[in-house]
Amino acid sequence: MPKILIVGGGYAGFYTAWKLEKWLRRGEAEVTVVDPLPYMTYQPFLPEVAAGSIEARHAVVSQRRHLKKTTVITAKVTHINHAEKKATITPAVGESWDFDYDIVVVTGGAVSRTFPIPGVADQAIGLKTIEEAVAIRDRVLENFDKAASLPAGPERARLLNFVVVGGGFAGIEVFAELRSFASSLLKFYPQLSFDDVEFHLIEAMGRIMPEVSLKTSHWVLKNLAERGALVHLDTQLQSAVDGKIELSTGEKFESDLIVWTAGVMANPQIVRNTDLPIEERGRLVVRPDLRVGTDDEIIADAWGAGDISAVRDLSGGGVGGFCVPNAQHAVRQGKLMAKNIVAVLRGEEPKEYMHKNLGAVAGLGIGVGVFQSGKIAIKGSLAWLAHRGYHGLAMPSWERKLRVVGGWVANFFLGRDIVGITAVQTPREAFETFASRPKPAAKPAEEAPAVKKAPARKSAAAAAEPEAVAASK
Repeated sequence: MPKILIVGGGYAGFYTAWKLEKWLRRGEAEVTVVDPLPYMTYQPFLPEVAAGSIEARHAVVSQRRHLKKTTVITAKVTHINHAEKKATITPAVGESWDFDYDIVVVTGGAVSRTFPIPGVADQAIGLKTIEEAVAIRDRVLENFDKAASLPAGPERARLLNFVVVGGGFAGIEVFAELRSFASSLLKFYPQLSFDDVEFHLIEAMGRIMPEVSLKTSHWVLKNLAERGALVHLDTQLQSAVDGKIELSTGEKFESDLIVWTAGVMANPQIVRNTDLPIEERGRLVVRPDLRVGTDDEIIADAWGAGDISAVRDLSGGGVGGFCVPNAQHAVRQGKLMAKNIVAVLRGEEPKEYMHKNLGAVAGLGIGVGVFQSGKIAIKGSLAWLAHRGYHGLAMPSWERKLRVVGGWVANFFLGRDIVGITAVQTPREAFETFASRPKPAAKPAEEAPAVKKAPARKSAAAAAEPEAVAASK
């Protein structure tokens, strides 16, 4: 029975395995998914997780719960030797081992792409994982708690200055969601005012959200300005050492939270450790039918999809002629790739991936959103409902859909949960602080020179005792 190895359990990998379970006949192939995390993260929900609108666990999908016929291995693939059809699997605990496969599917996704700007690696946080979104939310709440007990001054301003770097879809969404979140918190902190909280978005280009029209992007800028959020266009971050922000315009201020959303790159742990072909931008070379290779050469039994792959956009709408790295493409590529793998196993021809962009929809905080499809643009509450409706339906499995929508309904009546649990980052701190510890062992006494003891002095009664005995005789 052929062994299919799926490297990565994100959008493309999860959907490939999910659909293979549906379309493979019993005994037709054995599927294994290897990913360092035991869940798939629905990344379009990360801004809402950061803003407290969605419970973090509801924005991830358990691989073991939903991939019932697939072997799930929680580990890293640290090398792919396709010439010998071997992959090195490295778990978090224990020794690495080689996995023999017949077909490999590379869907390792992407990671945050940064630049060597002083302080960014030490101070900033990305927005690619659920853990990062939770940390952002908890930091905002913690900073409000700290600032409320401080007088007006530089330290309080630092705690209430929030910075987002990158004006693409992810950057604008988390920026607007956090602005909405911060505004809603003020009623619980009478010590703080609206003017005490500052939001800065730094974008190197002259516009934001290239996925929408220029007119729509201008509406977003106006809406953000009305909500007290500052957008710095044609501006580069030059330094963030110790949270001290220095911009190319000369402006300087301090911030305790810097969110980096300025681009992604193919997972380097995978593309740098394989003999499969990699193009100049560090992505896997993939044909339109999602097989690895070029028009002239096919790498047999190797497939790729999602953010890690350079797939030509046959619709003509891609950047540089390739599909952009987003969930819309990754999900659809994963579904088609599963069909194509089954087709090739049965001696049939695979189909080419062709998907015309349906448009772009973004949530900008409670009740505010934008939607763009061709020349049609919708703004405001209707676009926000479209955003929630689309992503609510796109969330895989009814179990996850119900949890997300149930949370939205609860928030509508009860409001957002504003409890931050920052101590989860150091869960043993409270226990360690008060835990009893064994007393240190007594050190052996050092040998001292012998000292002659003086004879003990007798009491008066003891001295008189011999005389009394003699008199009685």
